[in-house]
Amino acid sequence: MKYMVLMQFNAEAGFPAIGTWPVEDVTAHIAFMRETSEKLVAAGELVDAQGLAAPDQAKIVRAGEGGAPVVTDGPFPETKEFLVGYWIIDCEGPERAVEFAAYVSAAPGPGGRPLNMPIEVRQVMSAGPPEEL
Repeated sequence: MKYMVLMQFNAEAGFPAIGTWPVEDVTAHIAFMRETSEKLVAAGELVDAQGLAAPDQAKIVRAGEGGAPVVTDGPFPETKEFLVGYWIIDCEGPERAVEFAAYVSAAPGPGGRPLNMPIEVRQVMSAGPPEEL
C-alpha cells in the first residue's frame, strides 16, 4: 500500500520558522531528514521524498484564452499552515504509515527539542488496471 506523508508547518504550533533557527539546529534537522530517507531506502519503502519551496515562491496557474497558461503570484488563501515537504512510502499497511509519521513528527527543532509537528497521512489511491475503468 502506498501512502503520502505530508509535513506541514504551522506558525501556531509553537516553533519558529526554520529560517530563524541557529545554523547548528538547521544542520541537525536536515541530517535527521536525510537519515530518515536513507532508512526508508534500506527498508525498501521509499517511493519519493521532496522538500518544497516556501509559499511565497508558489505560482497560481489557470487556463486562459485557448488554454494558454495564465500565471499569477496569488491570490492565496489566508493560512498559517503550509506544506513543507512530503514522502511517498510503499509499506505493508496504515499502521506502518502512522508509525513513520510519528517518527518524523519528532524531528529535531531549535535546541534539539522534538518539533511534534503535524504530519498528515493519506493513502495513495489506485485507479486499477485500464481495462477496469
